[in-house]
Amino acid sequence: MSSNAESVPKWPTAEHVPATELARRQGVRPVASIDDLARPGLFESDDELDDFLADLYASRRAGAA
Repeated sequence: MSSNAESVPKWPTAEHVPATELARRQGVRPVASIDDLARPGLFESDDELDDFLADLYASRRAGAA
């Protein structure tokens, strides 16, 4: 078996900051309710939403192939 140094993950450097610490620094809080994520009027029409969902599902299927 051959080894490849590039495939070995490197240890975090001095600049590495864990995601939880970044969230704390930026004042990010957990989502308390699904309503916090709601964005009324995000899509201008039902057709625009349908197009978005069709594209999303197609890209997910393409990645699985």
